[in-house]
Amino acid sequence: MNIKKAKEMCRSLPGATEDIKWTDHLVFSIGGKMFAVADVDEKSTSIRFKVDDDRFLELTDRPGIIPAPYLARSKWIRVEDMRSLADTEAEQLLRRAYELVFSKLTKKLQREIEGAA
Repeated sequence: MNIKKAKEMCRSLPGATEDIKWTDHLVFSIGGKMFAVADVDEKSTSIRFKVDDDRFLELTDRPGIIPAPYLARSKWIRVEDMRSLADTEAEQLLRRAYELVFSKLTKKLQREIEGAA
């Protein structure tokens, strides 16, 4: 999957927002909690996102996927080049990152987001 398609997919998720943080990072959030981070630089092909605890080691054992700096303790990975993942797998991983963060939101906020979608 190319990075442009990954960003579009993140934008399409119900209630997802995006903003720029730390000068040069495009942050995708749900309910004010981030689920994916990409570089603003269009030449960059990397993205960082949350994964299931039990998949963290499996994914970081692959070439081109590393523990995300500053976020690894929360089970975030950095995919150096999104083109190294098949479209289906990349979409599943990004959707799961969204779901993991969404599940930690308050029930009230979850209902508001679901109602707005």
